[in-house]
Amino acid sequence: MDQLSGIDASFLHLETPETPMHVGSLLLLDLPRGYQGDFYEDVKAMLGKRLHLSPILTRKLAQMPFELAEPVWIDDDDIDLDYHVRSTTLRRPGTMAQLEQLIARLHASLLDRSRPLWEAYVIDGLENGQIAFYFKAHHSGVDGKSGAELAKVLYDTTPQIREVPPPRRKRTSGQYQLGVTELLQAAATNAAQQYRKLAELLPTAAKAFSTAASVVASQRTEKGGRSLDLGLAPNTIFNDSITNQRSYSTMSLPLANVKSLGKRVGGTVNTIVMAMCSIALHRFLKERGLLPKEPLIAMVPVSLRAEGDSAMNNQVTMVRVELATDIDDLPTRFKAIHASSEAAKAVVRELKPVLGVNIPITGSPWLMTGLASLLGRSNLASRLPAAGNVVISNVPGPPMQLYVAGARIADYFPVSIPYHGSALNITVQSYAGLLDFGLTACRRVLSQEESHEMIGHLKAALREIEALPSVGEAVSGATTVLESNEPDKASKKRKSVAVIEPKAPRRPAAANKVAIRSNARAGSSKTD
Repeated sequence: MDQLSGIDASFLHLETPETPMHVGSLLLLDLPRGYQGDFYEDVKAMLGKRLHLSPILTRKLAQMPFELAEPVWIDDDDIDLDYHVRSTTLRRPGTMAQLEQLIARLHASLLDRSRPLWEAYVIDGLENGQIAFYFKAHHSGVDGKSGAELAKVLYDTTPQIREVPPPRRKRTSGQYQLGVTELLQAAATNAAQQYRKLAELLPTAAKAFSTAASVVASQRTEKGGRSLDLGLAPNTIFNDSITNQRSYSTMSLPLANVKSLGKRVGGTVNTIVMAMCSIALHRFLKERGLLPKEPLIAMVPVSLRAEGDSAMNNQVTMVRVELATDIDDLPTRFKAIHASSEAAKAVVRELKPVLGVNIPITGSPWLMTGLASLLGRSNLASRLPAAGNVVISNVPGPPMQLYVAGARIADYFPVSIPYHGSALNITVQSYAGLLDFGLTACRRVLSQEESHEMIGHLKAALREIEALPSVGEAVSGATTVLESNEPDKASKKRKSVAVIEPKAPRRPAAANKVAIRSNARAGSSKTD
């Protein structure tokens, strides 16, 4: 029996029928040549043998009496695989656009809290012969980094399905649910432990806040330069209350080419992603006469997880990165985005020891649930000042080629969470040499057609970035900021970001172009 931390439980308390709080992945699979079996049955059998390898697959929630404290995870000894693993077929012709619409609908439905909080779907009928595999799990039990660890458990590194040791028989009391006394005792014990840890952390916290303040004070801009201190975000169509209907679209890039492009133009993979989103959002809003004069601000999740930590929980915080949409000159905008990202990362690096601290709050379940309901029903999201406009996340995924029940994973697209006040979530995940984009949004704010339009703007944005002039060796040693979600030690030695001088754009050599695989409207992946 493990009690949820405040961060983990918040994803439960903030969930409403309009805001399901689960994350997912859409895998495109290539079946082995000459395959004649039943792939759904193969997947179900594989998952059945591996349930015990990851706690998220076998545990369910037990609520505290009167919701006085956070719920606890308990083992479920009666898992119905036929419920959790499902099969569906696309109607003809089976295009990628149809698949994306199906994923949008599946992602909109809540998970059953009386069962382990995950579901999987095997989807056939794609016109290109591929099989799709959609998996979703509640965010209360998994974040981006731990999701990558889950992938290592569920999937194989070769076409051969590996055998795993069977689970050991557990000794239990036979109780289906825990008693009130046990639950309250667990809550009291957990609270005492957390408050003790909090007291022990106070000296470290004081030092961390002092150092972070020094870092903020040292982040000075050149005379006449752009300030790194971000104010509130301007109001946009994305800062609105949302419904439970979703839109979804995807795109894929070669990771090595994006890294090479980042070094050539003076940034990182993360800077390239942020700049692409900045250009796309700028163009989308401007075409509709909805672009604010103030720069858009992205809310960016950053992992707090220590290296080697594979716990199935959430260890993440949010930083704000300016998208500089008020700057027309692309080299100057690119520099401003890179500087804002680096500045945010520097503060998080110093505050990392205290950002993930769990502080138990009595009655937080009903308090946060009430606030979440009020936020959605009152339309306060469109009236209150906003911290950010959209969520942009860059998640490090498995670097190696993976297989599902013998089928090769060709693409590993993320499916994420929009929320009241941030109706669009752009998540990017690296996988086996690819950078896979997943755009998840409220369909009322960004329709399926508009989501595909946004993919087109992202593609056009990449071409604009490719046309930027090279900056030589000034920042050739730059490393990815949020792709690894780990502190960039080298950045401590860099006292300033190299300036990209505005020059007449020139087309890069053909080797510098990034091939785009966009699945928005095609039945199969193709190179544009």
